[in-house]
Amino acid sequence: MTIAVVILAAGQGTRMKSKIQKILHVVGGKPMVQHVFEAATAVADLPPVLVVGPGEEGVRRLFGARAVYVEQPAQLGTGHAAMMAAPILRGQVDQVIVTYGDMPLLRARTLAQLAAAQAAGGAAVVMLSVLGDPASSFGRVVRGADGRVAEIVEAAEARRRPHTAELLAIRELNAGVYCFDGAWLWDQIETLPVRQARSGPEYYLTDMIGLAAGQGRVVEAIVAEDADECLGAGTRAELAVVEKAFRRRANAYWLDHGVTLVDPESAYIDPDVTIGQDTIIWPNTYLQGRTQVGDDCVLGPNAILRDARVGNGCHIVQAVVEQATLPDGARVQPFTITSEVSDDYRLPT
Repeated sequence: MTIAVVILAAGQGTRMKSKIQKILHVVGGKPMVQHVFEAATAVADLPPVLVVGPGEEGVRRLFGARAVYVEQPAQLGTGHAAMMAAPILRGQVDQVIVTYGDMPLLRARTLAQLAAAQAAGGAAVVMLSVLGDPASSFGRVVRGADGRVAEIVEAAEARRRPHTAELLAIRELNAGVYCFDGAWLWDQIETLPVRQARSGPEYYLTDMIGLAAGQGRVVEAIVAEDADECLGAGTRAELAVVEKAFRRRANAYWLDHGVTLVDPESAYIDPDVTIGQDTIIWPNTYLQGRTQVGDDCVLGPNAILRDARVGNGCHIVQAVVEQATLPDGARVQPFTITSEVSDDYRLPT
């Protein structure tokens, strides 16, 4: 089975109230869309396809020739955005994964799980769902009497339907990640109905679920094991929530791999950082970029390491080490900034 991944990246994210496109805001040390791109690259057989808006340059500068770009000339909804990839993917792959560029905690292994389930069962769509709060604005995953997915009902639509309370009480929510049978997707996507949204006519990708169910095709929903994967960031407040989830994930990993975090709530570790065994990290310490830390180090409190290479047994307290190489046993004095690369750097204790 060959897989393509389409990343919807055309939205401006006006609720951010920013000059920067929403998906280019940094979470976990990288633009949000870069995390999604890296997960997509890990599972796709072709370069990821990014659906961008007219004249968009930020995403193109970020990925260059590593991606394929298609333009959505007008924002007519998620279904319309996915349609833009049809000319380059139709007949090229067996499976098409579609997801959003503002879900930076989404893992490659979850995308692979969706693809494996679709390949095994031949479903028209395998989607990711998440168990959440009934107050959520996410679409509800509605199942029939047989337990199969019948449709996705958006929260706003649920409020206009009979049995509103029953629909809104559904805890299984749509995460917005889909693996489609490629041939079926491109044959059917142009039949999506037009819906009238507040901003005008739109085509909803979620309507592909009801379309498949109405044809008697199987739609499968896999509930996310880690609800954090389904977090998106459309506002600054949501961005802060996603950043905290990133730190929670990273810190849990290092605690499980032989690193002591004296106060995990105040340790900030970027995803490309490596840390050796029995290193101790004190509060208010930031390990950023591609920092490499050896074994048996003591970092912090109040230390910042940015793209640094730190040998074994180093002590860095209340200091900044940026793009510097420290040998084994180096001790950096408090209230200093080290930014020169050196093979024999050692400050007196």
